[in-house]
Amino acid sequence: MHLDPETVQKIIKGALEEDIGTGDLTSQALIPENATGNGEILAKQAGILAGLSVAELVFRELDPQIKWHPLKQDGESILAGDVVVKFQGNLRAILAAERTALNLLQRMSGIASLTRQFVDAVQGCSVKILDTRKTAPGLRMLDKYAVRMGGGTNHRMGLHDAILVKENHIRAAGGIQKAVKSLLQQLPSSVRIEVEVCNQNEVDEALAAGANVLLLDNMSIQDMKEAVRKIHPNALVEASGGVRLENVRDVAATGVDFISVGALTHSVQALDFSLEITA
Repeated sequence: MHLDPETVQKIIKGALEEDIGTGDLTSQALIPENATGNGEILAKQAGILAGLSVAELVFRELDPQIKWHPLKQDGESILAGDVVVKFQGNLRAILAAERTALNLLQRMSGIASLTRQFVDAVQGCSVKILDTRKTAPGLRMLDKYAVRMGGGTNHRMGLHDAILVKENHIRAAGGIQKAVKSLLQQLPSSVRIEVEVCNQNEVDEALAAGANVLLLDNMSIQDMKEAVRKIHPNALVEASGGVRLENVRDVAATGVDFISVGALTHSVQALDFSLEITA
């Protein structure tokens, strides 16, 4: 899942329109139209940088001629006090773009930084940290890009690109067996079928039905261990629900293949940056 330029541009245009509206009243009153200046973006916290390339596009939307000199790259570790980019351009454009650029940069870097903490917490274990669809509406591509910059792995982008049979699907279809059987009849054999299960009976049922991946939903550590023993090597195992930094290594130690963490994107704590005009 790469950053699609057209989608990113659409996000940026909408965000700038929301913020600027009919014009930046303060800058228009105080700054001559053709005034230029220098600026820099400064990290105020340590973490993982993500979204600098997106921030550049925000500024270029208002000043296509801006001179952009990145000192750090997306995916790099940064420290408080690090200057991540220096730039020169139209002052009105810089000030009009500032908040939108920082909002996206701060959110994305917060996601990347938290993801890196989860990845580091399971270092040495044979498991991948996954994101979920619990993203900010309209920002999914940016949120998932930030997860990758933090060392995580993207789950499905949306409902359109992977099969995941959840509890409500199972109820609507009349049970796990019926749901999986129906999918097997309709889909090519190359399509992976993932089924959410909540207890050992459902594990047995999903395995018997032919599921390729079982998602263990909110199971205890002991139940996860038992489920993994049943499932491997016939299918892959994903753990989900209630995963925190404090317990993620215990979850990894059960032998699951994937751990999905909704908090990576639904409970973001922004990484703090500031923009300073330097001359």
